[in-house]
Amino acid sequence: MKKKNNWHFWEALARIILRNRIAWILFLVAVTAFWASQWKYMRFTFSEANLLPDNHPENVHYQDFLERFGEEGNVLVLGWQDPDFFTHEKIEVWRSLRKKLEAFDEIDYVLSIDNIQELTKNKAKKKFELQPVFTATPKDSSSLALLRQKIFLELPFYENLLFNPSTGTVRMAIYMKEDIVNSAQRKTFIFDTFIPLIDRFEEENQTRIHRSGMPYIRTLNAQNIVDEIGKFVFAAAGVTSLIFFLFFRSIRATVISMLVVLFGVAWALGTLGLLKYEITVLTALIPPLIIVIGIPNCIFLINKYQQEVAKHGNQVKSLQQVIVKIGNATLMTNLTTASGFATFILTNSKVLKEFGIVASINVIGIFVLSLLVIPIAYSFMPLPNKKHLNHLNNKFIDRFVKWMEKKVRHDRLQTYIITLLALIGSIIGIYTIKISGSILEDMPKKRTFFQDILFFDKEFDGIVPLEILIDTRRKDGVMKLATLRRMERLSDRINEIPELAPTTSVVNAMKYAKQAYYNGNPNYYTLPSSQESRFILSYFDASSKGENLLGNYLDDTGQYARMTTFMTDIDTERMEEIEEELLREIRTIFPEERYSVSLTGKALLFLKGTKYLIKNLVISLTLAIFLIALFMAYLFRSVKMIVISLIPNLLPLLITAGAMGYLGIPLKPSTILVFSIAFGISVDDTIHFLAKYRQELMASKWKIERSVYAALRETGVSMFYTSIVLFFGFSVFMSSEFGGTVALGGLVSMTLLFAMLANLILLPSLLISLRDTVANESVLKAPKIQIIETEEHKKSRD
Repeated sequence: MKKKNNWHFWEALARIILRNRIAWILFLVAVTAFWASQWKYMRFTFSEANLLPDNHPENVHYQDFLERFGEEGNVLVLGWQDPDFFTHEKIEVWRSLRKKLEAFDEIDYVLSIDNIQELTKNKAKKKFELQPVFTATPKDSSSLALLRQKIFLELPFYENLLFNPSTGTVRMAIYMKEDIVNSAQRKTFIFDTFIPLIDRFEEENQTRIHRSGMPYIRTLNAQNIVDEIGKFVFAAAGVTSLIFFLFFRSIRATVISMLVVLFGVAWALGTLGLLKYEITVLTALIPPLIIVIGIPNCIFLINKYQQEVAKHGNQVKSLQQVIVKIGNATLMTNLTTASGFATFILTNSKVLKEFGIVASINVIGIFVLSLLVIPIAYSFMPLPNKKHLNHLNNKFIDRFVKWMEKKVRHDRLQTYIITLLALIGSIIGIYTIKISGSILEDMPKKRTFFQDILFFDKEFDGIVPLEILIDTRRKDGVMKLATLRRMERLSDRINEIPELAPTTSVVNAMKYAKQAYYNGNPNYYTLPSSQESRFILSYFDASSKGENLLGNYLDDTGQYARMTTFMTDIDTERMEEIEEELLREIRTIFPEERYSVSLTGKALLFLKGTKYLIKNLVISLTLAIFLIALFMAYLFRSVKMIVISLIPNLLPLLITAGAMGYLGIPLKPSTILVFSIAFGISVDDTIHFLAKYRQELMASKWKIERSVYAALRETGVSMFYTSIVLFFGFSVFMSSEFGGTVALGGLVSMTLLFAMLANLILLPSLLISLRDTVANESVLKAPKIQIIETEEHKKSRD
């Protein structure tokens, strides 16, 4: 009765769709117009994706740091490497550039060689004062040489901050106002003001200015993500439509399919706008994903329509059969794909949740579009002519199906040996997979801004900040000499790590103060003694903490201090070694009963977030497997069939994971999606094959081999078409400038190709080899949903 009711539902739905075509067209136009109206609410990310939950300890530490010291990543930097910089003309044009930058409302202040200030001691007032080193730029070479000597040799406080004494490279630090760093205003300033200004400076002075800093990197990287959405949509549409046309040799079939998926893209972008989710490197993948996933729906529906037309030539009946016979199967396959994405919703990662919500909603949306647009569009068109039906007898496809049938019929042992060897090799490869939590890992390596990152890595030991937050647990505890000496010990240890820049902290300020107290003698750039501290601190008290000299490094209470260093672009394994090394030194230097010390900063947060994401991947993939197993149980009501059906879908995932190990492709936020995406899509082929296999079993009265080969011949063509489209569709991601997206495209394409072969060769082989276990009525009970109509059921209705 349930089967009968199920078929009555789809027959009723077919009548509703085909009898109310105009109403459905107006409905689709209205819905698409609504989604288009939501595009204006789309938001582009203005900061790195926070991969950790808000209540995660690492996030709590970072928010505590921001609350006490403000935004860490608000500095733009310019670098000028010129051995002849110390000339009157060049210093003046550098000064002019600095003044132009200072004039913008978005800029808080600018620190540069030309406005460098020297801490001096005012004996009369008993306080420190900051005096400009440049009162006027000297013009003669001897005075310029003396000025260069003073800056490079007598002001160690600014070393590695504003200049590199060994190469002569100078740097300008431009501090943006904190309230615009994570806003749209930052993007406007960078693209409309900052970049044009530096471009003009380079042109006018015939020189090369290196640009970097987290606001600059984040802005250009985010713009690359936005640019790639359009590129991927057009590339995916172009590639899939070309392959579609080559298969079907029909312009109208191709146009109808493109109409379906482009409507799907409009809905996906509208969903992002309606939910006000930011477009990140993950959510930017959704529009092209919808195209790649939607095309197989079109292939199954159009292929079935043309088969029906070739069989009896009745257009109305053909369109009805498309909805009745393929609608249910396509719904099930789309549900499994959506379920693979939906498992991300159950994770604690905000980024993955948003990706899972939008992707799963729009996979169902593309199913609705396919089921409505294709039958309605064809209902207004004449029947396909003979040329359009020629692909049903494609000789190449026929040879491919015969080759698969030969493998299943005669080479099953060979298939099992290859499968076993692949499994063993994959497991070995899996143990070599590395994790990448570098914030710079996925950035486009060929872009100029990435080359500038490498420049600053070389000249100033990195631009990615790493912060150390020190809680002395008492007011003014930072300025105790014992605390300063402990900080100096840690700073000395950090200076020994080649991947880290020398630290800046209150220790530097106190050393500079002692140098100033001794009339600027650089030999006194050391921590003061206990007796010296009393005199020096009294000078600070009289000058409101040295005109903010100390204020940048400790909070208002004097209980908390920060130590800032910068990291070069290093791999995750080395980052973890450095982290462990620093934590070990911290535990040694700062007794836990007296101090609370934590490492934080965006770089460390991203590393922890990546590890957290990978943990969530395991959870989401396990949930996906469990959920899809439930679908199989609901459809086939056989535990043994569930196990057999999962084997050809899990094996390609293991092979891909092994390949990642051998190829040195790390697990990172972009590549971890490979497994859930590929599993959710590849299981669709299994459903189509097993559904047809069941139908053939019942029609042939449990003749196993005949049923397997019949199912292989019937479903092989559509599965080959869809797999090829998916392969080339995901391959378009390999045109990305982001390394992770390239890896995602290549790995998913490879996985789906393996999945096709596993479903068309390994799965039939298992069904034949295990015929005594899975091919009797006690195991293959009547399914809860009749996916493909059997001839017996058809006759009973007739």
